[in-house]
Amino acid sequence: MTQSITPAAVRVGGGLTKQFILILAIASGLSVANMYYNQPLLADIGRTFHASSNAVGYVSMLTQIGYALGMLLFVPLGDIRERRTLISGLLIAVSLSLVGFATAQNLIWMYIASFAVGITTVVPQVIIPLSAELALPEERGKVIGTVMSGLFFGILLARTISGILGDMFGWRAMYWIAAVIMLLLSFILYQLIPKTKPENNSSYTDLLKSMGNLILKYSTLREASLIGACMFGGFSVFWTSLAFFLEGEPYHYSSSITGLFGLIGVAGAAGAPFIGRLADRIAPKKIVGILLLLTLIAYGFFGLAGFTIWSLIAGVIILDLGVQGSQVSNQTRIYALEPAARSRINTVFMVSTFTGGAIGSTLGSFAWQHWGWSGVCLMGGMLIVAAICIWIIYRVIEKKALNAGGA
Repeated sequence: MTQSITPAAVRVGGGLTKQFILILAIASGLSVANMYYNQPLLADIGRTFHASSNAVGYVSMLTQIGYALGMLLFVPLGDIRERRTLISGLLIAVSLSLVGFATAQNLIWMYIASFAVGITTVVPQVIIPLSAELALPEERGKVIGTVMSGLFFGILLARTISGILGDMFGWRAMYWIAAVIMLLLSFILYQLIPKTKPENNSSYTDLLKSMGNLILKYSTLREASLIGACMFGGFSVFWTSLAFFLEGEPYHYSSSITGLFGLIGVAGAAGAPFIGRLADRIAPKKIVGILLLLTLIAYGFFGLAGFTIWSLIAGVIILDLGVQGSQVSNQTRIYALEPAARSRINTVFMVSTFTGGAIGSTLGSFAWQHWGWSGVCLMGGMLIVAAICIWIIYRVIEKKALNAGGA
């Protein structure tokens, strides 16, 4: 995909300006936040509709299922459509979906609205391959890390902001505010993003079919996608259950306090640009292995959360660093596979990741309802162990292939 407009606000020398990278990061964060406003508010939403924690947990699950489906349907269009128009159109659509959530009158209505919010909130997954496309090869890891950092800040700060606003004005207020933000963002990005011309002339149907070929062709993509699913599943197990844990013994915290844990997680997410720079210099697959072990340690801290709040805080920081760092490292790996197919490669990776997140949300709600916090910690930890096993299996396969080639 080549640029037809390169304003000074976008490029300096051969690379992207810091200001433009920051704009893309902020846009990614504001967009993805729509998916996570509900998590610290789940207990409040449950009281509004007189629903159990398990029933309300489907709100998060359906949002993430919608997100995975939206990536499958819309993100590949980035390889055959002008991205600026695609991004603006999706932002308008998500604004309407947020209004539907804000006006929900029963749980079924909310389920439908949650799914609609998810399926239209895919703008970050169009922005990320766009940033990789515009960046110079030697700065790609850093740029992806910065944009992903904005995305994770959005995920984490969404919880803080929605928790505070939920306490002050009720949970519906957050969604009215988010709808207005999306409309404004649609206008701003349309003015700032350079117009692009797609190089791929395939039909939409052929584009979707080609993703299966990409999966078969690249073992790195298969590995990264499976690890992403397990890691984000473990991430979602924790965050879906946290509001229920903190409102009970021994803490009795409100939704605003629960939301502040998202702010704590920013400390972990802040490490993404650093990890991105490491991925430009060190083999990203090695970094991924270290971060998987780090994330497992986070669940060890969560297991002690019933005894001390400091172990919960430490676990949040480590969890967010491990999950985001592994995503940045894996994306650096897969974006180098086939530049002309970055949107489709990103689609495969992110559909897998957020399908894992949807499963994790369901498992987290189920574990909490049946086994409490210890069940949540065990469930999340098992998903991280699964990711470690996948990483080890692919290293063994890789070593055997190298030995066979050497022979």
